Amino acid sequence: MTKLPANTPQINTAQFLKQNGLEQEYPFQSHYLQLEDACYHYIDEQDGEEQSDNKEVLLFVHGNPTWSFAWRNLIKPLSKKYRCIAVDHIGCGLSDKPQQYRYQLSQHIANLQQLIEELDLQNITLVAHDWGGAIGSGAAGRMPERFKRIVLMNTAAFRSTMIPFRIALCRIPLLGSLGVRGFNLFARAAISMAVSNSKPMPKQIAQGYLAPYNNWNNRIAIDRFVKDIPLSITHESYATILDVENNLNKLANLPILFPWGKQDWCFTTKFLDIFHEYFPNAQTKIFDNASHYIFEDVPDELATLISEFITMHS
Repeated sequence: MTKLPANTPQINTAQFLKQNGLEQEYPFQSHYLQLEDACYHYIDEQDGEEQSDNKEVLLFVHGNPTWSFAWRNLIKPLSKKYRCIAVDHIGCGLSDKPQQYRYQLSQHIANLQQLIEELDLQNITLVAHDWGGAIGSGAAGRMPERFKRIVLMNTAAFRSTMIPFRIALCRIPLLGSLGVRGFNLFARAAISMAVSNSKPMPKQIAQGYLAPYNNWNNRIAIDRFVKDIPLSITHESYATILDVENNLNKLANLPILFPWGKQDWCFTTKFLDIFHEYFPNAQTKIFDNASHYIFEDVPDELATLISEFITMHS
């Protein structure tokens, strides 16, 4: 496995996990890639003493306001068979959170591309959610020769003007930032509104999602992600999402799986319908009892589905 040099990250991982009681829930070794302006955190898990760079790679790409913690219940079982890599976008999770940074879609895609190139990842199965769909698909569309399968859940990778009113409120200048960064309303709302009504999130798990975002400075990426939604042609990330959308055709020959939480009020099945226009032969599994955080509502079913999908297209 490639070892990458990095400057001292802003967060002491071991201390962070211990202080927040997450050692058992997130029992993974941290790795860091030194980017130009920040340390990029990721985990790289595979069972066995003989770790092979040629093993099937599952690349997990999270959205907003989560971090690699969201994938823990998939990585634990799937890393027994596959090499599982999960990133934290700059500003998220255990990555650095610089206050002067280009928090835009194009930069997040470039960061992911750099990790893929530095680790020389091949035979990648992309597993992405929320913003991770645009970021992961953006990277895959720019280097399709490295990708073997695509798994997208409750996400988008194309232009859309569909935005829930409660998220639109967070985009209001000054007031939106006060709510998102000052009162942590976006992340706090997600721990209750992004899971199924029949399965409330346990307190310890909720703390795990919130822990990296414990003050104004540490919530900068959450705020910037909300503002980076390109709803119009004048938006600075519009050209990037258009490029992501145009490159979807480069992935059309790959096996594609869409697990989807039906109760999601943000990425509804209308987004799934649009994806089907790009990938009419994709495999789809709708979970009636799951919401936006599908990995919290049906983790075991989701892990089994992904494993079966990989075996089917091996």
